[in-house]
Amino acid sequence: MSWACILLPRLALDGVLRRHPEPERPLALVTGPAQKRVLAAVNPVAARIGLQAGQALAAAHALVSDFATVEYDAGEVARWRDFLAAWAYRYSSQVTTAFDDAIVLEVGASLRLFGPWPRFERQLREDLVALGFSHSITLAPHPRAAWVLAGAQDGLALTQPSTLSTALARLPVAQARLEAKTARALHAMGLRRLGQLFAAPRASLAQRFGTGLLQHLDRLRGDAPDPFDLYQPPDRFDLRLELPYDIEHSQALLFPMRRAIADLGAFLAGRDGGVQRFVLHLEHEDHPATEVVVGMLAAEREPSLLFDLARGRLEQARIPAPVRGLRLVAEELPPFVPAGRELFDERPSQSMPWGTLRERLRARLGDDAVYALAPADDHRPEQAWRRAPLPAATASAIEPAPRPTWLLPRAIPLRDADPRLLAGPERVESGWWDGGDTRRDYYVVETSNGQRAWAYRGVGETDTPLMLHGWFA
Repeated sequence: MSWACILLPRLALDGVLRRHPEPERPLALVTGPAQKRVLAAVNPVAARIGLQAGQALAAAHALVSDFATVEYDAGEVARWRDFLAAWAYRYSSQVTTAFDDAIVLEVGASLRLFGPWPRFERQLREDLVALGFSHSITLAPHPRAAWVLAGAQDGLALTQPSTLSTALARLPVAQARLEAKTARALHAMGLRRLGQLFAAPRASLAQRFGTGLLQHLDRLRGDAPDPFDLYQPPDRFDLRLELPYDIEHSQALLFPMRRAIADLGAFLAGRDGGVQRFVLHLEHEDHPATEVVVGMLAAEREPSLLFDLARGRLEQARIPAPVRGLRLVAEELPPFVPAGRELFDERPSQSMPWGTLRERLRARLGDDAVYALAPADDHRPEQAWRRAPLPAATASAIEPAPRPTWLLPRAIPLRDADPRLLAGPERVESGWWDGGDTRRDYYVVETSNGQRAWAYRGVGETDTPLMLHGWFA
């Protein structure tokens, strides 16, 4: 087996920056009690002007007066880690979040689908860059070894046990993910690298540091099992974004909404599913949340389409108060079935599939403005069709003869000196029960100009002119 570790060294900070309207400005995460506030993390811009993690907030303000601060939230970090696990699930069914600052996935079985490891690694990095998360990636035969080595060398790929043993032996003890107290004690004893630690007497190590150290070393080399829970994607997507300031216009909501829907698309791709309905909750300070419901007739998962549909619904919504937070909830997550395409698709490059066009029209014009035509159980041509909700039209129990594609709103006299009868008569007698009694004999007629028409006379009439009711294509 081969395990890839995706180390996320700035997960808390990246989670804030990716939804912040001005990520290029100095920003710091702040934590600690009120009397001793410290910086938990800083973005690169803030680091260049002298701010650093662990610095007291008062000292930071004395150094730089103008920088943004956001409260560090451990719960948010866990949610972002779960989100990335859902994204990684699209590449492997064995994903774990057992390590606090990393996602580890088994990729040996995925190489046949996604190509050799260099190509697969490149795909992972492209996705992470698009999602906005800094990372390091390492490949190793065991999950714990991949996790430890990812903190030492980004891009390292070890596939053989012999190369793994060599790499671990050279690793400094300070980078071996040991407890800080244990690492300092080993360093004081002159054990500076893992190779020296592997060669040390196991009984003496266990006596001084306990069995936990030996267990960690054995799991690094694969000599002992390393049990952990595998991630299972939830059947519900729930993401909340707290906005940095009150927003009064819907256009200003497009940026956070686009980010939230992009995350929904990554979540759906990870579980290989789609979404048929999701709700945007626009949160206000002194007013109930405004709900913007986005419903589709079929499951979709393309972020650009979902964003266009949500934008159309948002433009129609009435927002009664400034928006302080945005929450996206999706609970209807059916399987996604891609639309069938021809091998040699003859559609123009700029054309749009009917399903996509239908959903965008419904989002722009409203659900009732786009409908289907369905056959009705009535022989009268003007009553033979009815409006029906999308997507499917029900079939009629009546099996009609061929009908024209263009039916006139009302019949008019056929103005042709010498029409030729091609078929008929087809008698239609109906409507006596609703006051619309109809008794007609219909003919398929070819005019002197070569057009094919549908015309009728009253039953029993032979000398009256034909009444034109429709044209055949």
